[in-house]
Amino acid sequence: TRRPARPRPPRQGTKLLTVVALLKQPGGTTVAQVCEATGWTKDTVRGFFVGLKKKGIPVEAVEKVRSVGPNRAGGRGSYTIYRVAEAGEA
Repeated sequence: TRRPARPRPPRQGTKLLTVVALLKQPGGTTVAQVCEATGWTKDTVRGFFVGLKKKGIPVEAVEKVRSVGPNRAGGRGSYTIYRVAEAGEA
């Protein structure tokens, strides 16, 4: 006769809350900013974004900034700004 477990409130100071707070900023956030805040690698951050989508927190790419100088074909210095998608956008 076990009682069903009550949902626990989210723990304070987790990396999940840190990343979601960064994504909810009006200007959004970049992968580099999330890496700096969490200590994760770029691949880990991108994978975490996919995991957020599976949890029902859709992440969208708001803006892609490409930095390509003269005589350069690469995208070194380029970045993408991400944020939590508003309800109905995803």
